[in-house]
Amino acid sequence: MTNHVTEKYIQECLVPGSRLLTAMQDADLPPALSASSGQRLLPRPLFLQEQEIHRFADDVIRVFELITSLPARLFGNDLRRYCAALAISERRTRLITRLGGAVPPQYGRADMYHDGTAFRLLEFNIASELGGVDRAGEIPRVLLDVAAFARFAKEHDLRYTDTGRVIADALRTAGAAVAPGREPVVALLEAPGGLAGYGAAWRAFEELMRSFGMDFHIGEIGDVRTRGDRVYLHGRPLDVVLRCYSADEILAEPDGEALAEPVFRAHEAGTVVLWTPMESNLFGNKGCLAMLSDPRTRSSFEASELAVIDRLVPWTRAIGGTFGQDGADVLEECLARREQLILKPNALYGGAGIVAGWETGEREWRQTLESVGEAGAVVQERVVPRSELVVDPETGRLEEWQAAWGLFVTPQGYAGTYARALPADESAVIGIGANEKTRTAGVFTYQD
Repeated sequence: MTNHVTEKYIQECLVPGSRLLTAMQDADLPPALSASSGQRLLPRPLFLQEQEIHRFADDVIRVFELITSLPARLFGNDLRRYCAALAISERRTRLITRLGGAVPPQYGRADMYHDGTAFRLLEFNIASELGGVDRAGEIPRVLLDVAAFARFAKEHDLRYTDTGRVIADALRTAGAAVAPGREPVVALLEAPGGLAGYGAAWRAFEELMRSFGMDFHIGEIGDVRTRGDRVYLHGRPLDVVLRCYSADEILAEPDGEALAEPVFRAHEAGTVVLWTPMESNLFGNKGCLAMLSDPRTRSSFEASELAVIDRLVPWTRAIGGTFGQDGADVLEECLARREQLILKPNALYGGAGIVAGWETGEREWRQTLESVGEAGAVVQERVVPRSELVVDPETGRLEEWQAAWGLFVTPQGYAGTYARALPADESAVIGIGANEKTRTAGVFTYQD
């Protein structure tokens, strides 16, 4: 169920007086990252075979291409039909297709479990409001400055992908279109009031981007001002807007569309790059995986594409929207298979609203299925994550944890991996915002 590098690491941590045991505690995190995540780090990194994660990343990129082709494959490029199938409201459809509905750049984070034999894709966050970038490359980097870990890493030829650097390069490349020959001014913009809840994480992101020499700033969409066809944040003209406000957050504001409009207009005028455009919300919907998994759509894919879908995507079905309307048989199957299924609302994120059938009684499960909101939901087959052994530095005890892995992609391809972990069987949802016991881990790869 595990690998030889993990086994060796655990063996060394169990030796009395091992400095490897406290390597994560001894690592010197940058100030903003320490403030946001320093108290929620797993005591050790996780290890993956390099070939395995790169093969999976190749498949994830294929899935990105398949998802973004769904409007054409299944709905004749009619975005209104596509959005209706996903239970996306008319108002939300207007907002997220404001720039014409084109395919967004390849940018997102795939969330997956490893079931002991292979990775399985649980969700694909095709979006720019991504968590984990500040930790994915930085945790491995600071660990390599700890002597005990550096020795272990050298012995096993451990490597990592510097996610922050890859994403900084992607933002620079995007900004080159409007800021040729100079460093682009990049602003991460949150929703109104968003910095109150997410400011610590975004300050760690800002710290990271600035460490690569970027002219990088954070603010909220309501802080933006316009002069002519340029947009400004606190007096600075912007070249790239890293969008960390979602469609739902904009629509929650009485004047939400008006708040978003100046950035849309500047993007259309070619004076700023909106990274990513709202069109990402067309494809980050959980219902997209149901469209890939549903037997009604299989004739729309080639054999090689079906092979990728079958490798990555667990059984997933839609409830709600026109795509899920003829789902009486699906409902009965969901009722019968309660202990193997989990329900995830389309409109929520961060683990909110998820109901695990194996943690729910029959009556409550039926009520959950029959009371799905207007935005719809998906029901997905349970994937049981393999155990990750961890030695507690305080007690010296060997514990079992389970990990949810996050794999980043940019237009340049694979951009690294990090993980969130919980004690085994603690909860059906492994997320920083969903459970205070969740910890973050850096990820290293090795070659056999």
